[in-house]
Amino acid sequence: MPLYSVIRLRAVTCFLSITLSAVVDCQGQSPQLTETTQSRPSSSVSRFGDQLENLGRIIKDENDPYVQELWLLGRYHGQYYWARGSDGDANDFETRRTRFGFQGRFFKKLTLHAQAITGSDWDPVYNGFTELWLQWAFTPEFLITFGQQKHRFTHDRNVSSRYLNYLERAMLTNMFGADYTPAVTAQGTIGSLSYYTGVFSNATGSDIGAAFTELNSGHTLLAAAYYNLGDLFGTDNAFLHSTYINSEQNERATNFNRFNNGASAALILTQGSSSLVTEFTAGMGSDDGNAYGINLQPGWFLTNHIQLVGRYQFAVSNKDEGLSPQRRYEREVNLPKGDQYQAGYLGIDYYLSKHRLKVMNGIEYSTMGGEHVWTASTMLRFYFGPHSSGAFPMNQMLPGTFWEVD
Repeated sequence: MPLYSVIRLRAVTCFLSITLSAVVDCQGQSPQLTETTQSRPSSSVSRFGDQLENLGRIIKDENDPYVQELWLLGRYHGQYYWARGSDGDANDFETRRTRFGFQGRFFKKLTLHAQAITGSDWDPVYNGFTELWLQWAFTPEFLITFGQQKHRFTHDRNVSSRYLNYLERAMLTNMFGADYTPAVTAQGTIGSLSYYTGVFSNATGSDIGAAFTELNSGHTLLAAAYYNLGDLFGTDNAFLHSTYINSEQNERATNFNRFNNGASAALILTQGSSSLVTEFTAGMGSDDGNAYGINLQPGWFLTNHIQLVGRYQFAVSNKDEGLSPQRRYEREVNLPKGDQYQAGYLGIDYYLSKHRLKVMNGIEYSTMGGEHVWTASTMLRFYFGPHSSGAFPMNQMLPGTFWEVD
């Protein structure tokens, strides 16, 4: 039977089964995607969360020789924000991210992934692909991926937006202009070490055909690794993450077009209900100046549904305007460029169904160039599709300190 017929038959059968049972199948294990793969700790979660554990999965059968898994995938991120600065005010509701697509695993070794994206506030409705790749798993120690992929520079960037517990990634992370571009990458896990490396184009856009064929923007070399530190610090989990990039960009580059070199090092710890991520990042070789920063992210699960989160950012540059404020919210209220940036964030997140469905609330104070901004936000996060495993907080929940609700 042709492969497409097998897929169609299996999809219809599973769809009918899901409809009759009125819940999504929750028995299988999550696939491991391109994020660094590590086992996630078990924790008590709500029955509602368990019912949605495999939301979007249509097929799961490791014994089938053709189609082992097939998922529908998508995410919706909407938020209302209020930004009040010393030089301006802004507030609005925005659809921050909307994505739809599919992922399938075939012939035991081949994974296909396609994910289209809309523009902010659905303008335009189709704005190209964030990801469009195929992966062949030779062994757990060596997988190779071709196609439009995510730049995974810094732990802050490597964590999927599905699992973020604050409004936006760090200012210095975003200054690198990391996004999704055509690439060839290799990854794998060898003992306690998980590695990821590859070469990326420095340009992409909504015309995916041009992005794949007009490779004239320069390139970026990336090397990254997670190392499981075990009980070195006496914590439940401890990981060391490091990344390095070298960018050979030109005037046509739209990504990684600021710094020639970048490096980061992160220590990720979890103990009981608490977590702490400490990451140092450096960007060097820019005409606008070098930049160095630290990003501290403490977290505490008060219950198995409610998490208190914080973040402190500090960054400096060797030039007067070597740092750029966040494009969203901070620039809207005229926070200027400068040589020193500080920001503090405090938020409380409510997980209705783990990371699949959550409501987040936060407030951040940032200052640079003698000006400041207060940004408050209320955010809805929802996704369906396969999970991504990795160091905290990738698809991980910690047990609550005070009580756990069934």
